[in-house]
Amino acid sequence: MKEVKQIVSDIKSGNIKPIYFLMGEESYYIDKIAEYIEKSVLTEEERGFNQMVMYGKEVTIDEIVSNAKRYPMMAEKQVIIVKEAQHLSRTIENLLSYADNPQPSTVLVFCYKYGKLDKRKKIYKSIQKSGVLFESKKLYDNQVSDWIRMVLQGKGYSISPKAAILLVEYLGTDLSKINNELEKLQLVIPKDIEISPAAIEEHIGISKDFNNFELKKAIGERDILKATRIIHYFAQNPKDNPFVVTVTLLHNFFSQLLQYHGMSDHSSKNIASTLGINPYFVKEYQTAARNYPMKKVSQVISYLREMDLKGKGVGGASLSQADLLKELLVKII
Repeated sequence: MKEVKQIVSDIKSGNIKPIYFLMGEESYYIDKIAEYIEKSVLTEEERGFNQMVMYGKEVTIDEIVSNAKRYPMMAEKQVIIVKEAQHLSRTIENLLSYADNPQPSTVLVFCYKYGKLDKRKKIYKSIQKSGVLFESKKLYDNQVSDWIRMVLQGKGYSISPKAAILLVEYLGTDLSKINNELEKLQLVIPKDIEISPAAIEEHIGISKDFNNFELKKAIGERDILKATRIIHYFAQNPKDNPFVVTVTLLHNFFSQLLQYHGMSDHSSKNIASTLGINPYFVKEYQTAARNYPMKKVSQVISYLREMDLKGKGVGGASLSQADLLKELLVKII
């Protein structure tokens, strides 16, 4: 985020580079920076003659360079944005001579998603010298809920830790997808009201009571009645609650519990830091650790691996999702 803010700040202040090579596994920030350049470098009147969008599937490096060497018409700069630039990976080295001596009046932007340039290559060093090289890295699962809170905070909104976790569980780690849902919430929830699990359920359709987050908590507390209700709901709604997702989340949870048992310092701060969890959820892990000694945790992890294989059709092809969930719960609790 700091690097993104710096790029935007430099452009705002007029410190605009001739090349922006935006690359990496996370497409969200690549799109955001390219969109900002597209909307802010030129005025609306200048864009008609001086702004161009090209696609890596449809053009060659030579064609891009040829356009980049043109002079702007009745403007100080022209902007060329190359989307899907990853399709030019085999010939990207052909950009080297231009990168060594770019046209000062051209702002050339490459959106190179799901990959990156080799740091050892001359093209990497050349772009780094003359322009901006930005790598948009994928966030880890345990970082996304913090990202949600940070984005909302920047816009004057707040969200409870539980609601943020619900969004991550339901939407995954795709920041663009999450941001779309956050924008919907901002339209219907006032800034002075914290976004709660109930609001998530009402406006996005994620059940605040029947989800993997609540199942994990119920199992951790050995609340058999609650866990049974949740797996019954999952069995009735298999498309919205895939078995493989449930098993993966529980496997991660018990793996963290195993790590917890191996810790010598069980202070809340150390638990949160070591396990990579929000401090809000520390109590859940402390409760689960009391209910599941280390030997039992190791046993459960073994069960989860077995159930994962059955869910994929190995040794349990005839079992329905309802049967798999019931068997899973019996073996854990």
